[in-house]
Amino acid sequence: MDRIIRIAGEMQRALTEIINRDMKDPRIPPITSITRVKLTKDLQFAKAYVSIFGSPDEKKQAVDCLNSSSGFIRSMLGKRMIIRQLPKILFKVDDSVDVGTAMDMKISEIIAEDRKKEDTNEEPA
Repeated sequence: MDRIIRIAGEMQRALTEIINRDMKDPRIPPITSITRVKLTKDLQFAKAYVSIFGSPDEKKQAVDCLNSSSGFIRSMLGKRMIIRQLPKILFKVDDSVDVGTAMDMKISEIIAEDRKKEDTNEEPA
């Protein structure tokens, strides 16, 4: 299992580098990174989760572009990684950053509402 984790980590770094340096497709926003890679135990398939800064349409377009370019990406990955067989890669949007930001905003709103209530309760009548 440790081997799979090490390979996934190396693949994550290499994929981010390939996307940011080697791919020249304008459909991929400049702020795009691979947040994690999940490999099957037999190393036949990999799911690469992509964090993309942009609108939902831009995210979908970028992931579609990455999936259609997976052959090129695999060939570039083969030049960077030394493993017997490269897995087939499926790219998926990672919305964890958006979810975290939304939760942070909700928490800030709740704190602001609580402070407002405390302020109104402390005023002498």
